[in-house]
Amino acid sequence: MDKVALVTGSSSGIGFETALELGRNGYHTYATMRDISKGSKILEIAKKENLKIKVIELDVNDDQSIKNAVKKILDENKRLDLLVNNAGYFLVGCLEDMTEKDLKDQFETNFFGVVRIIQSVLPTMRNQKSGTIVNVSSVAGRIGFPVTPGYISSKFALEGLSESMRYELAPFGIKTIIIEPGVVKTNLFTTLKKATKADPAYKDITQKVLSGLIMMSQMGTQPQEVASTIVKAVSSDNPLPRYPVGNDAAMFLEAKKVKTDIEFENYIKKELFS
Repeated sequence: MDKVALVTGSSSGIGFETALELGRNGYHTYATMRDISKGSKILEIAKKENLKIKVIELDVNDDQSIKNAVKKILDENKRLDLLVNNAGYFLVGCLEDMTEKDLKDQFETNFFGVVRIIQSVLPTMRNQKSGTIVNVSSVAGRIGFPVTPGYISSKFALEGLSESMRYELAPFGIKTIIIEPGVVKTNLFTTLKKATKADPAYKDITQKVLSGLIMMSQMGTQPQEVASTIVKAVSSDNPLPRYPVGNDAAMFLEAKKVKTDIEFENYIKKELFS
C-alpha cells in the first residue's frame, strides 16, 4: 500500500520539489496550494514520470479549506502517513515598521496555519498509531537577525511547538521532524511582504540586510536539496529532531554554538552589514 502524504505550499519552491520527491519515492502525494491554477507544472511532471500526485486546494488560513482537503484525502485513502507543513511567507520590516496586523498576519500563516492543519490530522494519525509530521522551519528559527523579526518570531514559535509535540505524540507512534534550511534559492524574496510602515530611521539597516539576504539567496541552497533532506528524514526509522540544510545554516549554527552571545552578535553584524 502506498503511503499517503500531504504537502502544503506546493505551488513553488520547497513544497513543489518535496511533493515531486515524495511522489518519486512511492508516496501518493497531495500537493496542496491556495490557487490550484498554479498546479499545472507539477501535474505535467507527474504525468510524464507517472507519479501519484494530485493537486488540491488548501488555504492554511481557512478552516473550511483545511477541513475539505483533509476530508478528501481521507475519503480517498482512509489514512494519512505524512504531513509536510511548508506554506509560509517572508515579512520584511523592523519592529517599529510593523503594525500589529502585520505581525498577526505573519503568525496566522506561518504558525497558526501549521497548528490548524496538525490538529485536523492528529485524530487520524493517533487512530493509526503511526504518522510523521514535518515542520519546515528555518535556521532563523534558532537565530535572530535584524529586519525580519516577524518572520523570525514565527519560526521560533514553530520550533517550540515542534519540540513540545515530539513528547506528546511519540506515545502514539507519531514522529515530529523540524527542517531548518538556510537561505534557499526560491522565490521567497520576490514574493516577500513588506511591513506597512517604513520609518526613515531604519532605512539604512533595512537596505543593507535585505541586499545581503538577496545576494545570499542567489548562491543559496537549491530547494531540491531541502526536499531530498525531507525524504531522507521521513524514510528513517529513528529520525533526528532537527535537520539543518545548507552550508550557511551549518555555519551559522556552529558559530552560535561556539561563540558567546556578544561574539555572535558581532559575527552577524559582520556577515549581514558589511
